[in-house]
Amino acid sequence: MHVRRPSSRMLMAAPVSPPKHITKRHQELRQDTVVTAYARAWGFFEQNRNLVFIGLGVLVAVVLFAIGLVFYQHNQEQKAQEALAAIVPVYEAGNYQQALDGTPETMGLLAVAEEYGGTDAGNLARFYAADAAYKTGNYELAAELFRAFDKEKNLIGASALAGEADAYVALGRPADAAPLYLRAARLYDDPLTSPLYLLQAGLAFEQAGEYDRAREAFEAIREEYPDSPQAAEVDLHLARVAARQAS
Repeated sequence: MHVRRPSSRMLMAAPVSPPKHITKRHQELRQDTVVTAYARAWGFFEQNRNLVFIGLGVLVAVVLFAIGLVFYQHNQEQKAQEALAAIVPVYEAGNYQQALDGTPETMGLLAVAEEYGGTDAGNLARFYAADAAYKTGNYELAAELFRAFDKEKNLIGASALAGEADAYVALGRPADAAPLYLRAARLYDDPLTSPLYLLQAGLAFEQAGEYDRAREAFEAIREEYPDSPQAAEVDLHLARVAARQAS
């Protein structure tokens, strides 16, 4: 009688299961590993109970502090916005000293900047206060506030640098003003304000006797902003600087 040999496909379709005693041994080893790990963890906890509780306490304290800080900052920002909104109309009306000092009903810009200086609205109050101080002739205070203003690379950041420079010019300190005008021109590239700041930088450098730097500022206007109104004045300024150098 001929017996047909099983094909490879038949052999693959019927895998052989491992013996029961081997499967049982694997289960016992896994259980032993879990028990050992648990025992070690418990032993560590027993030996370092105080440290574990201290660590958990510190972690909880840090989380609670972070939550409280976020809530506090949000609350401060809201208060600063409300205070700034109340006093800005006084500034916009041209009552600059009153805007700085406040009214019986509202905080002044200086108080808002002092109380909420760490918030965005408090920082903006500092900018308003700097401009108000400049317009009242308090140039030292204006320079101080413009310098303290937290600047970003935008139009208002560049304006704050130029505002500080304006205050130094008013105080008769062109050498301090000129680099600030230059920084204002470079902080935020704008076809309207940047050539104006470069012109002011050149004039301040010229006034300070730094003729080479004045010439560089004037030439930068012609090279970088040839279509600006300031570019039409460059030749006149360069001729004047050359004459002063020659003399």
